[in-house]
Amino acid sequence: MVVFGSDQHSIPSAGDNMLYSIGLLYLSASTYSLICATQLAFNAVFSYFINSQKFTALILNSVVVLSLSAALIAVNDDSGGPAGVLRSKYIIGFICTLAASAIYSLLLSLMQLSFQKVLKRETFSVVLEMQIYTSLVATCAALVGLFASGEWKTLHGEMQGFGKGGFAYVNTLVWIAVAWQVCSVGVVGLIFVVSSLFSNVISTLSLAVTPIASVIIFHDAMNGVKIVAMLMAIWGFSSYIYQNYLDDSKARKTRSSVSETRNDSVC
Repeated sequence: MVVFGSDQHSIPSAGDNMLYSIGLLYLSASTYSLICATQLAFNAVFSYFINSQKFTALILNSVVVLSLSAALIAVNDDSGGPAGVLRSKYIIGFICTLAASAIYSLLLSLMQLSFQKVLKRETFSVVLEMQIYTSLVATCAALVGLFASGEWKTLHGEMQGFGKGGFAYVNTLVWIAVAWQVCSVGVVGLIFVVSSLFSNVISTLSLAVTPIASVIIFHDAMNGVKIVAMLMAIWGFSSYIYQNYLDDSKARKTRSSVSETRNDSVC
């Protein structure tokens, strides 16, 4: 059942990765990451219809503020795309990234549904199995595409043309793969423990603070709009966390009341 439930997400995951790759090819890093932030809005819709997610004022506030935070930086972004990219390809990159964000959000909701309706086991091994099977199938699909397209022939040239040398090229790819796997386990784990929407809130928060890394690594300009957008992201994230705190406090009070009622009955 684990393999069946995971394979339902594997092929779409491979296609989703391809769409993300096309978007990253034609868009600037900041524009790409901020379009990806729309996945939270998509996830809110899918969670409502697929996972019966209950929306409170705080959760709605979180979704709206985080989405506006990303949109604010996207509107302020003055980098139309990488140098030499045609307008038509920029539009293709935009559409592919937007579609990838929607598909990714749908996959998160389907994963939560799989945990609830198919797997029905509350162990951490279920999280690892979900990640391992989906990653294996998606990797195989990507490798088939790599060799079928003939692009594998250009890998040696890319390695030799890498600014830091061939060893740095391989080292970079390896550690990117490791980092993404760790990230993916965290994403799936949050879906398992809390919900797909909460997992996406965490992901969107990280996207909103990406400009900080851009300033440090790529020396991008940090202006007032980006600062305001990041503060909005923190505000939206705090709203969601506070709602979880309220839900947890309510659940504890309910359990305490039930326990006291049982003790009184015994006496």
